Amino acid sequence: MVTKGTEGLTGEFIVKCLYRRALHARSFRRTHQVTTGCRIRFRWPPAWLSVLAFLPAVNGHAQSVEDLQRLSIEDLGKVEITSVSKQPQQLKTAASSIYVISHDEIIRSGATSIPEILRLAPNLFVSQSSPSAYIITARGFSGNIADQNFTNKLLVLIDGRSVYTPLYAGVYWDTVDVLPEDIERIEVISGPGATLWGANAVNGVINIITRKAGDTQGGVAEVGVGNQESLAALQYGGKVGDDLAYRIYGKVFYDRADDTSPGSGARDSWYKPQGGFRVDWSPGTDLLTVQGDVYAGGEQQLQAPDTQIEGHNLQATWQHDLGDGSSLQILAYYDQSQRDVENEGTGFSLDTYNLEVQHNFSLGSWNNIVWGAGERINSYSIQARLGGTTSLLFVPSSLTLNLADAFAEDRVTLTDRLDLTVGLKLENDPWSGLSPLPMARLSWNATNDILLWAHVGRAIRAPTPFDTDVVEKEGTSTILTGNPNFLPEELTAYEIGSRAELSEQASISVTGYLDQYDHLKTLNYGTQYPLEWGNQMAGNVYGVEAWGNYQVLDWWRLSAGVNFQREALHLQPGAIGFLGVAQAGDDPHHQASLRSSMNLADDLTFDTDFRYVGVLPDPVLPQYVELNTRLAWKLSKSVEISLSGFNLLHPQHQEFPGADEIKRSFLLDTRWNF
Repeated sequence: MVTKGTEGLTGEFIVKCLYRRALHARSFRRTHQVTTGCRIRFRWPPAWLSVLAFLPAVNGHAQSVEDLQRLSIEDLGKVEITSVSKQPQQLKTAASSIYVISHDEIIRSGATSIPEILRLAPNLFVSQSSPSAYIITARGFSGNIADQNFTNKLLVLIDGRSVYTPLYAGVYWDTVDVLPEDIERIEVISGPGATLWGANAVNGVINIITRKAGDTQGGVAEVGVGNQESLAALQYGGKVGDDLAYRIYGKVFYDRADDTSPGSGARDSWYKPQGGFRVDWSPGTDLLTVQGDVYAGGEQQLQAPDTQIEGHNLQATWQHDLGDGSSLQILAYYDQSQRDVENEGTGFSLDTYNLEVQHNFSLGSWNNIVWGAGERINSYSIQARLGGTTSLLFVPSSLTLNLADAFAEDRVTLTDRLDLTVGLKLENDPWSGLSPLPMARLSWNATNDILLWAHVGRAIRAPTPFDTDVVEKEGTSTILTGNPNFLPEELTAYEIGSRAELSEQASISVTGYLDQYDHLKTLNYGTQYPLEWGNQMAGNVYGVEAWGNYQVLDWWRLSAGVNFQREALHLQPGAIGFLGVAQAGDDPHHQASLRSSMNLADDLTFDTDFRYVGVLPDPVLPQYVELNTRLAWKLSKSVEISLSGFNLLHPQHQEFPGADEIKRSFLLDTRWNF
């Protein structure tokens, strides 16, 4: 059976689903059966891990304790970002609710996966439901497993490659993996980014930006052993001449099973070997990057056959400096993913082909323009097996989808301190046709250290095959169908914010927002039985996000974040009332975080991360607090050992209704540069 997984369906896409209908109950209870594509078998541990086990592990080239000294508050504001305007700008000038997770923070957190790293962003809600499954949102809409409404309004990119699946709308977090050593930074935007990034950049954009091959030269080995996780990684970077740099890597990990909420074993351990490469060639004013990854792994399922996952990607990016501050970029990639339920003969495969062109230039001294166009082709095939009590089918079971877009954005300098940015994307998707995605942003540098800004924008969550083509049967009866007229879920967002350096020791960012939603997904009565998907929910979400940094002493920095939000959603005529607005998500009204980073000595660092998550309202889950820590000791210039503790305040705790009990865990990690 399939349970909700990595931002969607527990690592597998639904191809079977069982309704358990209680005639006198005012709710639907549902369990899920997943299917996946190609099967690959591995034995744990793989043979090559026995070789890596004898290597002391390391932090990575150019990642000594000396390199981990914190930037000043002023330097943090000068960090260069690209996600807000698709061109380089300093963080302190970015008129957006954006938080940057730096390479330094990533290494010092001790986190070994992308979802755990994202806990560092105070403008995200991160909830773990099993060793391989996470629910990650910004500004609500975490979804509802029982109602088959999933977390689908957050766009995730790795170096511009979208890892948002078009099959059900969401992210399979068990496939999103980058060595922490290779991450330059993660830019996390809460709020819409559709004008530049397109459909599904509704409530936020996560842009994972990896380091250039020239910045990861030499060898890196790592071995970590813990009560819940074991891992090993090996990487090497080198150069050919002055213009070409490369790196190759391999890694593998094994996560042990958690417990179910009643306390019995959840039987959901998993493992995933992965490898890849990056090559950067920089002749003259050009930069050509070619990179790729391949992975395969297995995930246990409670009272169900195991799941096998497999995928690979290949990406090429060409950047050309045209002079006078203008540039041209071409991005092309191919991404293939498959999932398979063992011995079921059911699954899916998805092939994505993408091409994008972008041009940045200035028009006079007061117009800074970025424009471009793109084409994405998604070709999928879903294999479903009839039989049993219920079957969830897709009609048609295979399809090729084309998504085309063109966009332009102009930043106009009105005065020395006042900028106006306007933009528009036109996106043509297979079901809803041409969608305009406009935005306008005004930013004012009140002083050299204080930025005030306001923003209004439109975004959509585009329909998927799960919305339009699904057919669910119980025996020979059809009980649920997709809706070929399913509409895009729409957002109109209003934001005001400020970013300020209060002193040489302190900085703060505050954003207030009002998000107006329409055509949200519901389960509806059709003109007659069966049920069908519809768009009969609307309403507002409003809140405040704030975070800041304080340099207590030269060797000690504190970072804190807090957010508050309220959802005021309502059902429109035609929606099934007993599911209520809870089908949209179970989101905390408030949460907070506090991070302490200390350089206790030249060779000793100590970091702690405290997080508080408020009550989840429906279904109710109590508030909780948790603590992560990492103590790292540099034994020599090339060898470091660290001890990390995760979820230290409780033997185990639950982070989402129906999810596993997440256990307290420890990881002893050794890193070696050679």
